[in-house]
Amino acid sequence: MDLLDNLALGFATASTLTNIGFCLIGVLLGTLIGVLPGIGATATIAMLLPITFQVGDPVSSLIMLAGIYYGAQYGGSTTAILINMPGESSSAVTAIDGYQMARNGRAGVALATAAIGSFVAGTIATVLIALFAPPLTSIALKFGSAEYCSLMIVGLVMSVALAHGSVVKAIAMVVLGLLLGLVGQDVISGASRLNFGFTQLGDQLNFVAIAVGLFGIAEILRNLEDERTRQVLMTKVTGLMPTRDDFRRMAAPILRGTALGSALGILPGNGAVLAAFASYSIEKRVSDKPEEFGKGALAGVAGPESANNAGAQTSFIPMLTLGIPANPVMALMIGAMIIQGIVPGPNVASEQPALFWGLIASMWIGNLLLIVLNLPLIGLWVRLLRVPYYMLFPTIMAFCSIGVYSVNSNVWDLYVVAFFGVLGYFLLKLRCEPAPLLLGFVLGPLLEENLRRAMILARGDPTTFVTRPISAVLLLLAAAVLVVVFLPSVRKKREEVFVEED
Repeated sequence: MDLLDNLALGFATASTLTNIGFCLIGVLLGTLIGVLPGIGATATIAMLLPITFQVGDPVSSLIMLAGIYYGAQYGGSTTAILINMPGESSSAVTAIDGYQMARNGRAGVALATAAIGSFVAGTIATVLIALFAPPLTSIALKFGSAEYCSLMIVGLVMSVALAHGSVVKAIAMVVLGLLLGLVGQDVISGASRLNFGFTQLGDQLNFVAIAVGLFGIAEILRNLEDERTRQVLMTKVTGLMPTRDDFRRMAAPILRGTALGSALGILPGNGAVLAAFASYSIEKRVSDKPEEFGKGALAGVAGPESANNAGAQTSFIPMLTLGIPANPVMALMIGAMIIQGIVPGPNVASEQPALFWGLIASMWIGNLLLIVLNLPLIGLWVRLLRVPYYMLFPTIMAFCSIGVYSVNSNVWDLYVVAFFGVLGYFLLKLRCEPAPLLLGFVLGPLLEENLRRAMILARGDPTTFVTRPISAVLLLLAAAVLVVVFLPSVRKKREEVFVEED
């Protein structure tokens, strides 16, 4: 009965006209961002973080940001199918067969398959969040400082494991993020450190400024450097309703993709992208006609699209229950909660039940809005794809600057945005993912605080991390993951996936 009561509270919160309006804004904006290649959900949410401070109600702002995230997963499939250019990295696999279906005159069926798969996956993932989030919250409440410290080490190690490309570069990004998190005041004594004589750094670096620089300005610079010509499908998209045979062929891939995405989405890193690639590989293996893949196989669209949407939504579970971000977007969501004065972690469910359950319920409403609104708007999205990027970026940069400045009314934050924008651009050129850096920056202060608190409670005895059973298991898990990622076969596969996404 508690679950039903909590869901009733969630739907009562999410079903208000205000929250439905913010959910609608979120999913439409997310779809738009997914449709326009090169912007991305991470950059958009980073730009909109300052606006959430002005919204006032934390429930409404988080519902909007969540809608942007899973809306972008859906929007990315539109460009992947129509112009063979995925708007989101998780839609890269969809382009393989989706674009071939469009060239064969089945663009409508491909888009409908993506929409149906996303809705089914989103609905099931929402149920899983409702079922598993409360038990995980109860377990998390029993964690002490040592357990939290070990859990955050697992999160950082997993972000390295699930990053693409060089393992050494991923570790370097995590370490850089941890070092940036140390700038400011000592968490115990309050003494200033690592400010290099700049008084503006006495209160830590601005999270919003770093996020906007790394994921907003850096992406703009990269896209301006190499804007590709878009060959938009010029014929009118028709035949959106799949046949009975189409429904039969997409059912099993959707369910398999949903199960895979739901499991991988919980892992720190980029589970939605990993789930999409893994789903495509599985569908090709289990298919009785593997030769159709790459030539317009329906399962090649249904499986990956379901997997990436399910992965996007279940990534909310560690964020809501443990305060641990599973990917850069969840790190930004935690930043939005902190801006609103909410401390992320297991206490959110008990202290802010309307926010906790309202956000969960809004995901089902958002997925319903996506399937109802977006298929009729396909013509609009196609026309928007013809807008040159050089006409979009000045407006984007203006909103970035205004938004960051509005948080603290501090010109110094604009310098921080510019610095990290250039840094992020060079990191991309060096094939270093900025995501582990942001995760390290978010988790660094929390890791340090729990590490020092655990050592104080243990009177300086470091064995407390291995004598406490849960902490010891988590550390063993982290060590095992590190060993696996350094295996030659795994390192080679990471490089291959990184090249495929590029």
